[in-house]
Amino acid sequence: MHIVVIGGGVVGVTTARELIRRGHRVTVLERHPVAGNETSKGNAAQRSYGVVYPWADPSMVFKSLPWLLQQDGPLKLGLPPSLEALRFMFATLRYAWSPGLFGLNKRAMLRLGIYSRERFLALEQEHKLAFDGAHQGLLHLASTPGAMEDYRKLHELLAGMGIASSLLTPEQVRQVEPGMTGGGPLYGAIRYDTDGTGDCHLFSQELARACQELGAEFRYEVSVEHLLADQQRVNGVQIRRADGRTEIVEGDAFVVSAGCWSPELVRPLGLKLPIYPVKGYSITVPLSEPGRAPVSTIHDDNFKVVSTRLGNRLRATGFVELADFNRDIPEARIATIKKSVQSRFPGCANLDDAETWTGFRPMTPDGPAIIGRGPRDNLFLNTGHGTFGWTLSAGSAAVIAQVIDGEEPAVQLDAFRPGRFSE
Repeated sequence: MHIVVIGGGVVGVTTARELIRRGHRVTVLERHPVAGNETSKGNAAQRSYGVVYPWADPSMVFKSLPWLLQQDGPLKLGLPPSLEALRFMFATLRYAWSPGLFGLNKRAMLRLGIYSRERFLALEQEHKLAFDGAHQGLLHLASTPGAMEDYRKLHELLAGMGIASSLLTPEQVRQVEPGMTGGGPLYGAIRYDTDGTGDCHLFSQELARACQELGAEFRYEVSVEHLLADQQRVNGVQIRRADGRTEIVEGDAFVVSAGCWSPELVRPLGLKLPIYPVKGYSITVPLSEPGRAPVSTIHDDNFKVVSTRLGNRLRATGFVELADFNRDIPEARIATIKKSVQSRFPGCANLDDAETWTGFRPMTPDGPAIIGRGPRDNLFLNTGHGTFGWTLSAGSAAVIAQVIDGEEPAVQLDAFRPGRFSE
């Protein structure tokens, strides 16, 4: 079959690789000049298979309101808030308070995370991909005794699901992270032993090149304007090229992996996807003192900032901001991220030289991504991964390929079904 994948971020590229593996002819349509140039470009660089959890967390409801009022609080709301932002917030609250839903969704996402790790390891063994990747675990720091107690409960849950983790004392934290010499509060940590890191932007480009070598066609700098469909099937997509001309790209099947831009493609076909562009920020800077930098990925729960070692660079990421598609980068957001790095890894880099970035995570109000068959027989969706696109991409790609080929998916997909928001 000729399968057209709409979107060349990490989810779209890994989907293309899995389809090629199964003998399909693949065309990827991407509006940027290279793969992985949107949400995949400046993310937290962590593949946090044991940390995936739904956005709609009942415990977060009470925490989030004070965060809005704190200068360094991790949650921000554009003022005045748009109707879209308010709708997303209220939908999230509704799902958060649905009895038992959080636990069901969290377990479903963790199962997909476990499978995604398997698929990532297979990809790395199959291809020589240079993306500063590593598998040295991930540390979530506890800045309060209460946070450490929460980690103890989480450790038990993960153990029951076969996900390796360990609890560390403050002394053990500094043993595994000798560069962490700052004075930030520390009561211990939970370590996700099998989690990994890597530059998602580089990975996407490297894997795209591998796909091209295997016969895939990547059409860059093209905008998908709409799907051409009858009541049963999608027959093609209309694209606009960089020269302004329109063109019809036909195929036997179509996969929408366009992140925050997915809803507008499927809405004319009767499918409403409440994906919201949750804004995040990051800095990337060369290391001046590598011995003072993180060994792997450190989640600082004091500022809710993630710092990741990427070869000879540091990537630090933070904030959940509801500001629609506003790409402004307020200095206050960057200052908070730098403050977190300084409180844990002082002197590791000249933070004044950091490259700044902002991007949009395609978030669903309940948490799980949207994976499965769409409103036409040959239309499929693999989108809406929120903050876990890099982490879950390899697993969700394999699963959607299985669905396309009519196989039983390796991970149960009820929590991820595309039509759940209108049920």
